[in-house]
Amino acid sequence: MATKKPVSTKDRQPKTLILGIYAYGNPIKSQEHYFEEFKSLVKTAGIEYDEEMFIKLRSIDKSMFLTKGKLQEVEKLCKEKDIKQIACSEPLSPLQERNLEDFLDCPVSDREHIILEIFRDSAHSAEGKIQVEMAELEYYKTRLAGKGAELAQQAGHIGTRGPGETEKELIKRHLTEKFRQAHKKIERLKKSREVQRKKRLLSGVPLICLVGYTNAGKSSILNRLTKSEILEEDKLFATLDTTTRELFIDHKKIGLLLDTVGFISQLPHHLITAFKSTLDELKYASLLLHVIDLSNPSWRDQVEIVLDTLEEIDIKRKNMLFVFNKIDQIPSEKLDELKEELEEYQPYVLASALSRDGLKNLISYLQKHKFKN
Repeated sequence: MATKKPVSTKDRQPKTLILGIYAYGNPIKSQEHYFEEFKSLVKTAGIEYDEEMFIKLRSIDKSMFLTKGKLQEVEKLCKEKDIKQIACSEPLSPLQERNLEDFLDCPVSDREHIILEIFRDSAHSAEGKIQVEMAELEYYKTRLAGKGAELAQQAGHIGTRGPGETEKELIKRHLTEKFRQAHKKIERLKKSREVQRKKRLLSGVPLICLVGYTNAGKSSILNRLTKSEILEEDKLFATLDTTTRELFIDHKKIGLLLDTVGFISQLPHHLITAFKSTLDELKYASLLLHVIDLSNPSWRDQVEIVLDTLEEIDIKRKNMLFVFNKIDQIPSEKLDELKEELEEYQPYVLASALSRDGLKNLISYLQKHKFKN
């Protein structure tokens, strides 16, 4: 009797197209680097795709996102390759997503949905899971507003508010209640964090916070400085949960070192809002260590994205040290060329988180820094 071969994930998954769109005003200046980042997002989200298509848009259509000509190109490819679902590199409005799905006759996942999926898989702490849940609920509430006839039937079930309540209203009420419960949990955690913060401020222990673009090496630096074993992976959002460790240098306690969630271009607003209570810790930092992957060709754009995101959550650029990481991946002659350009980022240190020895410039700076709590 023949043994049945196991069906792979790829065999079960409908034919998938990843659609990379480079639109006017993109914060990443290089089209090529932006698409590579999108493919990394797709990979991190565990999406296996059959086809890829990359296009550049000079303008954005309010109702479809894609202009008429580009939309026809995508439609043609979908028909030729029998595409059943699409992952899109851009954030779409509920209207744009719905119209694209209707026109292309297949589900479309936008950038925000992909990042939410990654965050859901990467959150392990109770607080992280609640924060991601709140972001997801907000996201799906906006998508619910666009649902039509399939949710328009009357819901006359026992326990509903009445025979006149539609299925859409029922779902919306359910999502609102779940969000309210999650928000209550976050508020309790927020109060607990405030108590801990007051104790720390009274003790005079400095708080040093790691910030930066995703995959810049923040967790690696925390591990080398504090001899910890936080997950390190060469992928976007490998770690999501906030981590705090005591920092000792030459057997002397320097302060507490806190690692925060990494940023990325066009980080969904729902996520920024959901993680605001955690990111508020940055306001009380004695020093911000802005970690930058100097080996990434788009590092300048990434610096600006991080600074803009910090400004969006009202974090002032005070007491910030630029830590240019991964210099081990840069040829010495190239590094010499970059040093002149780095002069505009003051103060700064060069670093390699491969070993503690690669962080000697950072350690020296921390030893000499006059912390103000």
